[in-house]
Amino acid sequence: MPNLHSRLIYRQPRQADVQRLFAIFGDPQTNLFNPAGPMPDLAAAQRLLAHWMEQWAFNGYGWWAIARREAPERIIGFGGIAPLNYLTTPRINLGYRFAVEAWGQGYATEVGRDALALAFVSLGLPEVFGLVRPDHAASIRVLEKIGMQPFGVLDDVPGQAPSLVLRVCHPTTARV
Repeated sequence: MPNLHSRLIYRQPRQADVQRLFAIFGDPQTNLFNPAGPMPDLAAAQRLLAHWMEQWAFNGYGWWAIARREAPERIIGFGGIAPLNYLTTPRINLGYRFAVEAWGQGYATEVGRDALALAFVSLGLPEVFGLVRPDHAASIRVLEKIGMQPFGVLDDVPGQAPSLVLRVCHPTTARV
């Protein structure tokens, strides 16, 4: 599980998080690199939250609700690892989205490292992927910093440049 010395705390999302989820995912600034744009309404936030809760119930893990250790009641973002189809290929995907107030403080890197610890140490998963828009330099840097390497591209947004796919393998399987 996540590092006890972490500045962040993680928990399973719950129904009470829907307003905060909408505030973060509906903010145009947090969606600058999201081709779908901001989340349109609270109903969409409710659907996403329900999906995350189903993933937790089925898999025993999924995206976390993330807060600073000194303010555990204030969610600053959501992220972690969860199953995601890359078009038709199932992958374990690492992702995150933070409120603007949390940007530039290294939280994405911290969440990424903690999510990989969960994936490899606790769950024993063989590999984790990251999907990022090619012009999202900050997220590319975060994924590279936590050990992900270019794996390929995914033509997942019609009429736009393909997304970059990065991957990191379980440390023990990477040597095989």
